[in-house]
Amino acid sequence: MSLESFEELARSLIAVQSVLPGPKALARIAEAKTHISPSLIHVYPLMVERAAGCMVQDVDGNIFFDAQAGVAAASTGHCHPRIVDAMSKQAETLIHICGTDFFYPGYGELSARLGSHADAFSTAATGEAVGWQTFLTNSGTEAVEAAIKLSRFHTRRTDIIAFRGGFHGRSYGSLSLTASKSKYRKHFGPLLCGVHHAPYGNADFIEKELFPRTVNPDDVAAIVVEPVLGEGGYIVPDVAFLQQLRAICDEHGIMLVFDEVQSGMGRTGRMFAAEHFGVVPDMFTLAKGLASGMPLGALVARKKVMTWPPGSHGSTCGGNPVCIASALATLDLLESGLVEASTRVGDILRDRLEVGLSKLSNVIEVRGLGLMIGVEFNTEEEADRISQTCFQRGLLVLECGDKAIRLSPPLIITESQALVAAEIFISVAASSA
Repeated sequence: MSLESFEELARSLIAVQSVLPGPKALARIAEAKTHISPSLIHVYPLMVERAAGCMVQDVDGNIFFDAQAGVAAASTGHCHPRIVDAMSKQAETLIHICGTDFFYPGYGELSARLGSHADAFSTAATGEAVGWQTFLTNSGTEAVEAAIKLSRFHTRRTDIIAFRGGFHGRSYGSLSLTASKSKYRKHFGPLLCGVHHAPYGNADFIEKELFPRTVNPDDVAAIVVEPVLGEGGYIVPDVAFLQQLRAICDEHGIMLVFDEVQSGMGRTGRMFAAEHFGVVPDMFTLAKGLASGMPLGALVARKKVMTWPPGSHGSTCGGNPVCIASALATLDLLESGLVEASTRVGDILRDRLEVGLSKLSNVIEVRGLGLMIGVEFNTEEEADRISQTCFQRGLLVLECGDKAIRLSPPLIITESQALVAAEIFISVAASSA
């Protein structure tokens, strides 16, 4: 079957066998597990063969609706023709040369376009176009590492404040900030020194507890926060929380870093989730949806804080030309309607879930912005059972937080697809209530 034919089929069909995984998936998973790291989670026994749009097909021919978009990374859907075309054309001329040491087309263009969006936001929020510069990485965790280094270099300070429930990656610096689940940190210490955690959503804790008792504000280089909590539960904070963080940073000369690796690039119905709150940080970290799932991250920072000199930071493959081509094509699609679609279809999906789940005793809350939607249940066991049953019904979702499930489908999802996904999810939740 051609890719075009599969896309046509995938627009309307979810087709799964009565027993999952199928025989081919069972055999290939068993073979793979003997060779791959046991640290990988593998939430479902799913062996993917191909994907298109919002649909995923496994090796046994089962077709699933993807309501998690490769952990919110496949922002433009799977194998979008314009993404595929951009990458293919780039691969014919230049695959790698190293952006740390050489110039090549694309790096500057992508940096300028990200800076333009940041400037548009800062101008709308504060009336000031501050100017931005970008450092490209291979991933979100590397973007966070870069933010830690730049914050320390620019301020000549050492300490970092992060938040309980936050997830910032698994490399040592970013892992030191991560506080969503203890299993991510178990037996990996000692981690980065000088990291302090506050309750998410509680800026008063910083001023009333951390500053008087644990760390002097003159030693704090940065406050790193997700403007919408991702892996920690898809929690949307009060506007006042982020506004207060901005005020604290302004008062004490601290860098405010928004980790938008999951919430950025149109996921919440704005290019940056920060736009919902009108709070402009000193730095953004981006990845996931930036390049439609290709390995690319970015640290976007105000020019006045990009004070590190040549050689102080770099990356051999960060800003790879093929990944940049994917990112530029992704931006084209986001700018031509997908960001707005995230708001429109996200509202439809969230409203249907709220109505359909409102009378179920096992559901605590439906929350989110755009196509970043979380549903919290009474227990972790219930969330896990519902997630696994969704898989058996042909709907791919992921758990988050202590007892929630996230729905983060590709931004190309249609209204009818959103309603189908909602009905499956509601039916599964109701059968478990």
